[in-house]
Amino acid sequence: MSQQILQVDQAMLETTLDRMVRKSVEETLNAMLDAEADEITGAARYERSGERKAYRAGHYERDLTVKAGKMSLKVPKLKGAVFESAVIERYRRREESVEEALIDMYLAGVSTRQVDDVSQLLWGDRMPSQTLSDKLKKVYADIDEWRGRPLEQDYPYLFMDGVWHKRCWGGSVENVSILVAVGVGMDGRREVLSVAEGMKEDSESWREFIKGMLARGLKGVRLVTGDRCAGLVAAVNELLPGARYQRCMVHFERNILAKVNPKNRDWAADALKAIFSMESRDKALEKAESVAKDMEARKLREAAKCLREGIGETTTYLLDDYPREHRRRIRTNNMIERLNREIRRRTRVVGSFPDGRSALMLICARVRYVTSSEWSVFRQVGVSCLVMYFFRV
Repeated sequence: MSQQILQVDQAMLETTLDRMVRKSVEETLNAMLDAEADEITGAARYERSGERKAYRAGHYERDLTVKAGKMSLKVPKLKGAVFESAVIERYRRREESVEEALIDMYLAGVSTRQVDDVSQLLWGDRMPSQTLSDKLKKVYADIDEWRGRPLEQDYPYLFMDGVWHKRCWGGSVENVSILVAVGVGMDGRREVLSVAEGMKEDSESWREFIKGMLARGLKGVRLVTGDRCAGLVAAVNELLPGARYQRCMVHFERNILAKVNPKNRDWAADALKAIFSMESRDKALEKAESVAKDMEARKLREAAKCLREGIGETTTYLLDDYPREHRRRIRTNNMIERLNREIRRRTRVVGSFPDGRSALMLICARVRYVTSSEWSVFRQVGVSCLVMYFFRV
């Protein structure tokens, strides 16, 4: 039976290696700073030269946080010249990659307090929330450019929804909506077209939201999918006359089932599924009327009324103007619900925002963080069907 002869203290080994790496990086950086000082002065330290341009005047210590940890640098001081280093920017206290890692943590959903704690744990140096906010201003400038980018292709399918968050308004904390639009372009891929604050998600908010996209070049919209919001429907009918409105099937079913007692809920759920499994809109409407009569027979009058009122705009996707292959994608707002969940996950960490600007920028940053992965890579609908149905020659 073999016995373990050599035992390694893993924690002590990692600590020793970290210390060695940090010391090596520190010595390398200090040597590079000395070399830069020699180049600026025109002579090495203690060297007598007629070409000397400046003189050494000691050094000052400056802390710098890098991936290897926190280290102390000896920055040369000169007489007769200003020492400007290409190795490290003036006043910089952290390596660029460290700052980017902290910003990525914040955008991924980590609170500023937790970012501060993680920074202390990994690099032995805290990053105050104010410093983090200052660094984020560079990210916000890029977000403003992204929000105002031109929309160059046609977007036959448009999905819109609003997500609520809390922010200070007029001295009190109130619920305010962020409006989000996702479009499916002629390449079959989805893209976040716009994110804007919509106040109370009324018709005026939706109107300004759509006008903003139209000003940036939105065109070719044939179907708009969203929840039942009178303001949204009115804005779509007014500003997008070439598009029809599709009420989200999932939200519609939930609205009906909320009016059904527990005893009949399973039956009602199966009946609604049967309606939306029909191959044509006429058959779906006929089936819906039959289900509504059965609901009235079971004394579910409110559910029957809700079904009759909303079945028309919830079966728009069954019209012959839209490809059968796309029905599963365009009949619900599920394409945008994932983004809403990510937005809520991030805003829940913050609680309430001090102003609309901070809320909008953080939500946009979170949306871009989520959609920068595989979210926008895969085709959601077939390109050939888009061309055949919407660009007939």
